Amino acid sequence: MGIFAEEIVTTDTLGRRTGPRMRHTIEEKLRIVEEARAKGASVAMVARRHNVNANQVFAWRRQHWRGLLNPQAAKDDAKLLPVTVSTPTVLPTERATPTTPSPSEPKQASRLIEIRLRNGHCIVVRGPVDTQALARVIDLLVER
Repeated sequence: MGIFAEEIVTTDTLGRRTGPRMRHTIEEKLRIVEEARAKGASVAMVARRHNVNANQVFAWRRQHWRGLLNPQAAKDDAKLLPVTVSTPTVLPTERATPTTPSPSEPKQASRLIEIRLRNGHCIVVRGPVDTQALARVIDLLVER
């Protein structure tokens, strides 16, 4: 006869667990992942045996594949760098006033250039244009 520990699980009205989350060590995760990787093993059965969701086991497998379940990396202490917070040496003394163009100056329209090439490439340029740079870009795209 096995001894079963009774666990009180609280859920919300939709049946979702509201209690504290289970925390698993990296060693536990690796053991579950290795068990799920065994030939003929079912991830769902392994997850059920360890009281975790199968989606969680799949996530741990992805983490293991990416090298994120490295027990050595978890044991290394994080290196913290010293930080000094200070006040800026120069503070603004007055607010900048927006400049309004005089009536004699023509208002500059916002510049927008859109070029569609036959090969499907599209170039959109906003603001001032460096004509030499734009010509080089067009030449490169026309060649493709």
